[in-house]
Amino acid sequence: MLRIGYCKPGFWGIFWSILTLVGLATRAAQRADVGGEVAGTSINHSQMLLQRLQDLLRQGNASDVVLRVQAAGTDEVHVFHTHRLLLGLHSELFRELLSNQSEVVLEEPRDCAAVFDKFIRYLYCGELTVLLAQAIPLHRLATKYGVTSLQRGVADYMRAHLAGGAGPAVGWYHYADELELFHALEAWLGRARPPRAMAERALRSIRYPMIPPAQLFQLQARSAALARHGPAVADLLLQAYQFHAASPLHYAKFFDVNGSAFLPRNYLSPAWGAPWVINNPARDDRSTSFQTQLGPSGHDAGRRITWNVLFSPRWLPVSLRPVYADAAGTALPAARPEDGRPRLVVTPASSGGDAAGVSFQKTVLVGARQQGRLLVRHTYSFHQSSEEAGDFLAHADLQRRNSEYLVENALHLHLIVKPVYHTLIRTPK
Repeated sequence: MLRIGYCKPGFWGIFWSILTLVGLATRAAQRADVGGEVAGTSINHSQMLLQRLQDLLRQGNASDVVLRVQAAGTDEVHVFHTHRLLLGLHSELFRELLSNQSEVVLEEPRDCAAVFDKFIRYLYCGELTVLLAQAIPLHRLATKYGVTSLQRGVADYMRAHLAGGAGPAVGWYHYADELELFHALEAWLGRARPPRAMAERALRSIRYPMIPPAQLFQLQARSAALARHGPAVADLLLQAYQFHAASPLHYAKFFDVNGSAFLPRNYLSPAWGAPWVINNPARDDRSTSFQTQLGPSGHDAGRRITWNVLFSPRWLPVSLRPVYADAAGTALPAARPEDGRPRLVVTPASSGGDAAGVSFQKTVLVGARQQGRLLVRHTYSFHQSSEEAGDFLAHADLQRRNSEYLVENALHLHLIVKPVYHTLIRTPK
């Protein structure tokens, strides 16, 4: 829908005005260099640029697409007069969705609809103010529409506030896990409308014990996919409720917990691990620590384990460690630093009794830059008994600044710890 008002410049006029401001600043800096003026002289109109963009959103000047955001299950609709160019710059999904439409209806959960104005403002201005209760819905919107910078920003905010362990932050431990996968699957089912058999197989692949009981109740009450295919997953939902109702130790006496339904995936949420960026990794040893949930069971809600991590860029096996003299007293050369290899050790800070009947699988994701995006290049997994990945970066040359394992001379890791339950007593059939 196009809106034109008296004395309101068209969108392209405003857009070119903004580019002109940027160009003026650039040319002024260039002239300063050529003319021999004081180094660093420049004209900065960035605040004026932000103000123009805010006015563009607030006034809806020359809007070429209207977003109608409906809160799910209500008649509440939020209307935004926007510009497909600016939305498409941040989101490939918006670029595809708005390419041939001037008005789009988006149905969002109530909490997401309530903060959609903040989300849109970020797309125009690159900034927003986040409150604790708004973190999850903003992260969901950023994830859904592929706005990675906002995803990272909100995730960092959530991670920084998890230490307090009070208020809305407690619920963050359950966020961005299996529930988000269910929502993504449900959205795909709504778009693709596959055959019933395929839809039900897909729904049965969800690990429902990984979803907290409160969210399971909401899914049963509100999910369109479960309303249509509920009987196909009724046994899995019952299994999930039973798992959350008892301690894993007690549950394992009667049911087999060795199946994949009880093993968390490689979730990137703060509940199961933490990112670790090591700058100049070849320089020296580093250490860090992080916390994870004891397990996904509702019985273990609030229980945490602290993990200590040690990274050594040039650890030497015993066979290569320095030996200063042989039996005849002849001095032998010490091993060279390049003879070592990277080492990563993950250990619990304490050995409490809370983890009875549970072992832990540790997974390390190593990132690499490809086409401007940070992707997972390698995955290393090891169990509690080993405490370290034996072949961790065995062939990596971290001394080279252009190493394929480094991004801007930094090693990007994501550490994940997952509980593995053991069946204690098998009930006779």
